Amino acid sequence: YRHQLQSSEYLHIYRSYLCCFMFYSQELVVPSYRRFQTMRFAIEEINNSSALLPNVSLGYEIFDHCSSKDNFPSIFQFITMNKRLQPWYDRTGQSDITAVVGPFSSADMVTIAPLVMLNFVYGAGSSAFSKKVKFPSFLRTVHSNQDLVEVIVNILLFYKWRWVAFLNSDDAYGSDGLDLFMKRITETDICMAYNKVIDYNANASEIITQIETQHVNVVVVFVPEGTAERLIGTITELNITKKVWIAVDAWSLNKKLPKMKGIQTIGTVIGVAQPTVEIPGFNEFIYSTRRPCQRELGELCNQYCRDCEDLTPEDVISSDPSYSFNVYTAVYAIANALHNMLQCESGECQKNKTVYHYQVLTELSKSNFTLLDETIQFDENLDPRFGSYTVVFWNSSGDAETVGFYGFNPSDNFYINTSKIEWHTNGEIPLSICSTECSVGYAKEQEGIHKCCFKCLLCPNGTYIDVKVDEYNCVPCDETEWSTEGSAACLKRTVEFVTFEHAAAIVIVFGTVSLVGLSLLTSVLFALNYNTPVVRSAGGPMCFLILGCLCLSSISVFFYFSIPTVASCLLRFFPFLLFFSVCLACFVVRSFQIVCIFKIAAKYPSLQRWWMKYHGQWLIITLAFVVQATMLIFGYSFSPPAPFSDIEWEQSQIILSCGIDFKANTASVILLLVLCCLCFTFSYMGKDLPKNYNEAKSITFCLLLIAMTWVIFVTQFILYQGKYIHTFNALAVVSSLYSFLLWYFLPKCYIIVFQPQRNTTQYFQGLIQSYTKTMSQ
Repeated sequence: YRHQLQSSEYLHIYRSYLCCFMFYSQELVVPSYRRFQTMRFAIEEINNSSALLPNVSLGYEIFDHCSSKDNFPSIFQFITMNKRLQPWYDRTGQSDITAVVGPFSSADMVTIAPLVMLNFVYGAGSSAFSKKVKFPSFLRTVHSNQDLVEVIVNILLFYKWRWVAFLNSDDAYGSDGLDLFMKRITETDICMAYNKVIDYNANASEIITQIETQHVNVVVVFVPEGTAERLIGTITELNITKKVWIAVDAWSLNKKLPKMKGIQTIGTVIGVAQPTVEIPGFNEFIYSTRRPCQRELGELCNQYCRDCEDLTPEDVISSDPSYSFNVYTAVYAIANALHNMLQCESGECQKNKTVYHYQVLTELSKSNFTLLDETIQFDENLDPRFGSYTVVFWNSSGDAETVGFYGFNPSDNFYINTSKIEWHTNGEIPLSICSTECSVGYAKEQEGIHKCCFKCLLCPNGTYIDVKVDEYNCVPCDETEWSTEGSAACLKRTVEFVTFEHAAAIVIVFGTVSLVGLSLLTSVLFALNYNTPVVRSAGGPMCFLILGCLCLSSISVFFYFSIPTVASCLLRFFPFLLFFSVCLACFVVRSFQIVCIFKIAAKYPSLQRWWMKYHGQWLIITLAFVVQATMLIFGYSFSPPAPFSDIEWEQSQIILSCGIDFKANTASVILLLVLCCLCFTFSYMGKDLPKNYNEAKSITFCLLLIAMTWVIFVTQFILYQGKYIHTFNALAVVSSLYSFLLWYFLPKCYIIVFQPQRNTTQYFQGLIQSYTKTMSQ
């Protein structure tokens, strides 16, 4: 329909307001017819305005776009000039057509866009039209499929639906939606369990069977309105329940489907829709039109309209309002671009100014005006920077009730009022997952090709899992941290060591100081009674060496507490191993002397003479000292004891200790064991010697106590290596030293102090003579 008004300027509006009767029903004709009337209303409103394009009236020409394959006669008529096809106008030439609005679908747009590349096309949601290399002159007032998919994904994420099916139409619109959806969900935990491309002949029963087999409870239906009507209608006949259907803006505000018989049985329908904007004066405009569509060609329609006779203004006004505001905006955007080009700011337009297509495109890209409280602007891809989406729910009354909002400007915001949605699952939000989410502390192990299908593995001790970083791997804790199995984070280990303030340390240190004090008192007592038989039988001058070595050995005890250092670790072992070896060597010599006097001297007098001549006891002691000192110095030179943090014994603690290389100290320990064995052997040989002159029995008892002490400690060391193991070690050292002091020296001190009658030469000689008589008998 060609309509020319006062000006030579034309606005070409190409809109699919009426489609071929062989394909579409009246339900699909009416929404398109409403959008066509919206276009007419916008043009007449602009022509009657004194503020926009004053003294300039716009004309329009309408062509019916029946389908992607039957639309070419209209297209060829559109691009024909002087009976010749001229799809690409010369830039310097001038056409009476300034811009094109429409068509409605991406599939329709793909067929005509290449033929009108130099005109300016509005409509269609495919993201392909955002590529300016292929479609440099394409603008749109509707959001692209990319924005639509973003809203759908946000809904899925909001309700934690991870296992979904995606049904898309077999056209540019559906293919684009599928591609965008697959790309978008790669960044999320959503998996597409099932996909099917559907058309008018799709087998709905087979599709539902596959969805049920995959245990999918949420289905995204990305199809045009006609396909949706056929699919949903078939599904209602199959009595399918317990599903959530997500409708796209192409059919979410459909007026027929929500009132269809049995629609409540299919489950819950949630849709994404273009927000309904009330256009002032539009309803009055519709009522002012006496007949919406006439049979006569050229009056209102450009071809025969079978389903228009019974239309009323109420039918048009109550039809699906989707995209009406977008059409309204498209017309106003073109008008504002012409307004700027014709320099109409002064109140009068320059009607004689030549208008070129590329100039219109430039002005359109710079659009910045307010329309019904909405600021109209386009981005660098000539996509809209304005508008929003609403989230709707098909309630039991058959209406699409608004329950949420998704805004694009000034910043993305998303909201859904879940309380308004009547779920088919007795009020509970349905679940749609392949595998139940793992509990805290469990890692996922994917099963199959879908990341949503997995099994859960408990993270062991010493590891944790942070699902925000990695849901599939248990991460080992640092050496300074620990965790129990199934942990979501590591905890700091506590640093443990025994301080001098600890009760056990105080007792042991006090005992060590007491030992040193008792050793000094014993030395003083022995010095005052040096020439008495008890002191001489105990070893004479050797007693002072033993007592001195006991004091020096006790130095090690003071370094078992507080924070270990290199020096403290060295002094923990070196003094004790060295000077306790000298003690043992003294007792070996003393035991041998006792046995030699009473048993060996008579049989081997030459051995006794050699022993006395060369001071054999001091040679043995010196040799033991030199050998032990050499081995210790050699071993510590290559592998000295060093501070060591034990993180193995107690996972929640770092136990500070001294690490010692047992291989480097093997020789020193063997020497100690050899001395103990020799001492025990010689002392045991003298077990039947005179009572008051028998140090051998005391030495044997001391060695048994020492052996028992270290057997207990070694057993404890094998079973327990915690914080107090070094306290036990210090206790073992002190116990070993006390064994000699208490059970060898203390009895002699008792005789000296409390039984002086037993500390005489006559008393000892009497014992020896009695023993000699007994042995001779």
